[in-house]
Amino acid sequence: MSGFVSFVGSGPGDPELLTLKAVDRLRRADAVLFDDLSAGPILSHARAGADLVAVGKRAGRPSPKQHHVSRLLVDYAQLDQRVVRLKSGDGGMFGRLEEELIALRDAGIPYEIVPGVPSACAAAAAAGIPLTRRLTARRVQFVTGHDVTGQLPGDMNLDALADPTACTVVFMGKRTFPALVDRLRAHGLPGETPALLAEAISTPHQQIRRFTIDTLAQYLGGATSDQPALILYGALAEA
Repeated sequence: MSGFVSFVGSGPGDPELLTLKAVDRLRRADAVLFDDLSAGPILSHARAGADLVAVGKRAGRPSPKQHHVSRLLVDYAQLDQRVVRLKSGDGGMFGRLEEELIALRDAGIPYEIVPGVPSACAAAAAAGIPLTRRLTARRVQFVTGHDVTGQLPGDMNLDALADPTACTVVFMGKRTFPALVDRLRAHGLPGETPALLAEAISTPHQQIRRFTIDTLAQYLGGATSDQPALILYGALAEA
């Protein structure tokens, strides 16, 4: 069997942020299984005649089951195909990479992982700020805003998340951020702590807005936008 799978991070959405290796793998692939956020102009790098298969998952929308996606990867590779599994941002960050790797290992299929530009780094760049503020931010931490049930995780380290000397980036947290703010306030984080909402980063729909954690929680309590977003809060530099 000569099938091979490349897990390719497509970055936050701007095709100019693809790595050279990502473009090379797309151009040589027989099949590309892509996330919703990796669609559009990024797929123009795929070679003519390649199978393009949408397997993305979006909150609140019908989505392929994970076992089906993993099965597709195995099936294509067992047909001696060169396969690209195109994941938004960096594939190893709050995605389902591990399940797909396990499926390939169990089937004896070789693979590689091609990192992409993380959306958190792209959001800070688009806002014109460093991700860690010199002399203020002692660390940066990435967390997910929901668990497998779609709710705010119950086992979050709230002492760490309420640290005013950290820059915290919340992935997939628009629906649960108001509840998180209640817990952060209870653990001592001031309501006037700076926050930033970064939606559809590096795409034509990009919006970046500044809040405090209190005003952002209030805004998200009544917001209806379905654009993908990151929330940054804590020791943020001013643009």
